[in-house]
Amino acid sequence: MEVRFYQLAATSLEAALPQLLTKVLERGLRAVVEAGSRERVEMLDQHLWTFSDAAFLPHGTAADGHAEEQPVFLTDAPITPNGANVRVFVDGARPDILDETGLEMVLVLFSSSDPEGLQSARALWRSCKEKGRAAVYFTQGEGRGWTETARLQTAEPA
Repeated sequence: MEVRFYQLAATSLEAALPQLLTKVLERGLRAVVEAGSRERVEMLDQHLWTFSDAAFLPHGTAADGHAEEQPVFLTDAPITPNGANVRVFVDGARPDILDETGLEMVLVLFSSSDPEGLQSARALWRSCKEKGRAAVYFTQGEGRGWTETARLQTAEPA
């Protein structure tokens, strides 16, 4: 599993999340987006339906039913009902995510202006380092692109 950290500076989460989820789906992967509250899930759900007139991002929530069929599932709980191999955290990451199996990638999105998000990301980065997990840290440039600023390689088994 690789953990990817995305530090938002030039755009909001609402602008960055659809782009990253589109890339996940283009790779043939499924995702769970874990938010910090039910209200946040509802807001993200509405946003993903309306973020672009020219694009469609298939997704759902528990309120929609058929969770197992959703390529992107939005939740405020640590569940993976759709067989996702990518987990996306938008309101702070759980350190225990490193113990989950079946995930190819974990994406942690946080704003440069959010002290709690920064603290959560730094704690997870330290956990990745301690546990020998692969991790990549991206910062957002003024042109909205991402620049890799740090990388941890997977520790070789002894």
